[in-house]
Amino acid sequence: MRNISTDVILSIKPIYAISILSGGKKVEFRKKIFKKSVGRVYIYSSSPKKMIVGYFTIQIIVEDTPSNLWKKFNAVGGIDKDSFFEYFKDTNTGFSIVINKVVKFDEEKDPIDFLENFTAPQSYIYLERNTNNS
Repeated sequence: MRNISTDVILSIKPIYAISILSGGKKVEFRKKIFKKSVGRVYIYSSSPKKMIVGYFTIQIIVEDTPSNLWKKFNAVGGIDKDSFFEYFKDTNTGFSIVINKVVKFDEEKDPIDFLENFTAPQSYIYLERNTNNS
């Protein structure tokens, strides 16, 4: 039986990608969130690296005001207060993707291996993959 699993490739600055992979950053903050149910979030470490370095699964996604997200998650967000509020300026609602399981690839992967016509996403792109369930 074949199932389609929807994953995403999420563009993340290298400093934050490293922090997620090392376990220091346990929440990824976003202004916009996926419209589909997502299995895996592949970490695309943006310029200058431009490689997929691993993936994580999602425990929960919390939607709230930036102030409330900061209160709830600043200790595990891996970002300083000024950068956080600069990111969310002019935004009334934000999202915290609470990271569950993290897998770091032994060797970084070229995004073309995941998506033939890959172009670096501004935020994220969907990646549908076939899975076999026997």
